[in-house]
Amino acid sequence: MNMRLLAFLALFIGVTTFSFAQEEESEEGEVIRLDSISRVEQVEREAKEIRKQIEAAEKEAKEAEKEAKAAKKEQSKSEKAKKKYEKLNSQISSIKKGLEKDEKKVAKISDKMAVDKIKGKLSPNDVAKIEKKLGKLKSNISKNQQKLIKLERKL
Repeated sequence: MNMRLLAFLALFIGVTTFSFAQEEESEEGEVIRLDSISRVEQVEREAKEIRKQIEAAEKEAKEAEKEAKAAKKEQSKSEKAKKKYEKLNSQISSIKKGLEKDEKKVAKISDKMAVDKIKGKLSPNDVAKIEKKLGKLKSNISKNQQKLIKLERKL
């Protein structure tokens, strides 16, 4: 009976250890499956995070592009305003030069006319021509003065 008992115990211990080993394997298999599922979920979460980061970076790039465009537009506006200012200044200076030139002409012609009148070199027709010429120059001076006033207002 000892032999039978010993054989039975050996068989029982063998079966229990074998079945216990199978249970561990099945548990490890499930654990591995759970690990692979959690890894897949983790990879998907990481992919979503990366997509969010990419979208945020693209959004920042678009905003930076808009800002650069706005800065370029602002720079072109300032350059245009500067050119306009310079153009107005050049027009004003040219009109001022023209006014000075016309005023000198008027003074020179009127002085010459006065001297020639005293000497008696001018006929009444010559005096009328010179006065007509002086009238045109004076009207031109007044027009240029009005233009100058308008241009100075624009500044």
